[in-house]
Amino acid sequence: MTATEIRVEQARPAPVRRRTSATTPQDRLVALGCAVSATLLTWFVMHQLLVSPGWLADLVVAYLLYLGMLYLVTRDRLGRLAAFDKLVSAVVVSGAVGLLIPLLFLLGYIVVKGVPSLRLAFFGHDMSAVAPTDPATATGGLHAIVGTLEQTALALVFVVPLGVLTAVFLNETRSRFRRPVRIFVDAMSGLPSVVAGLFVYAALILPPAQLGFSGFMATLALTMIMLPTVTRTVDVVLRLVPDGLREASLALGASRARTVWSVVLPTARTGVSTAIILGIARVVGETAPLLFTSFGTLSMNYNPFSEPQESLPRFVYRYIKEPLASAQERGYIGALVLILLIFALFALTRLIGRTRWSARRTKPRSAR
Repeated sequence: MTATEIRVEQARPAPVRRRTSATTPQDRLVALGCAVSATLLTWFVMHQLLVSPGWLADLVVAYLLYLGMLYLVTRDRLGRLAAFDKLVSAVVVSGAVGLLIPLLFLLGYIVVKGVPSLRLAFFGHDMSAVAPTDPATATGGLHAIVGTLEQTALALVFVVPLGVLTAVFLNETRSRFRRPVRIFVDAMSGLPSVVAGLFVYAALILPPAQLGFSGFMATLALTMIMLPTVTRTVDVVLRLVPDGLREASLALGASRARTVWSVVLPTARTGVSTAIILGIARVVGETAPLLFTSFGTLSMNYNPFSEPQESLPRFVYRYIKEPLASAQERGYIGALVLILLIFALFALTRLIGRTRWSARRTKPRSAR
């Protein structure tokens, strides 16, 4: 290297380290400029030079032009690696936004339809004294709320122990039956909900069993639907627990059962809470199995083991298909309350898991 090259190398500023995921104001301006340029170029090409077939074609062309411009400009500024990272980030973010927009539209539609007729009286009485011609503001859904809570709670009583034990069996044992059990769990994951309801209906409600319609029959159908979801989620979570924790516990003389109970499960507590949330989300809005099991009723039934019992999904299905506008509004009210109930259950589950984890972390070692 000559003296001139050495002086040039010394005069060159040192490279500044930068995280590829970090964005600067200049990056945001570049993204905005690419978006505006892609929009204007799409308008010129699709509407001035060609005949656009519709807004969807304009959106696709503008999106592809935006990605191309973003990649080229970022590559010129920061290099090929950063350009590819920005391109993938833009695709991921746009995909998330594309999924979020329909969800927000659905939630907004239910809120707009249900809020005007929702009253506090909905949580205080059932539909036994409400006539079909009464206004939607006179709707009562206490019997449906109680039925949904009881059926979901009973399903969790069955699913959580069975799902966690099955996941522990699949991950923490070396039994030769692990493979068939895993195949069976994966197969049950694709079980249509209506098939679960028909199975309970044919096996327990029809002769010779003749146990009759009840909330407990609905619980059995919901258990069949929820169990594979919880088992597979806990299975994945347990795989993420580092093997070093298990080996350290076994090296200290703990048994394998004690290791699972005191090391593996506490480490995966947050994931187990997530599995429970996913299980609740899987079944709390199911309607098909309830048509063959709980049957539904207009009056309150606190006993899920006897007589038909209403639930919010069944409540929505009952009224949303009616020709009267007031009945359809009752269906939207039930859908809104069902969404609020799901959010409340999610928040409660997260709060319980976080509280237990915080209490364990702050607990003195001598008291553990």
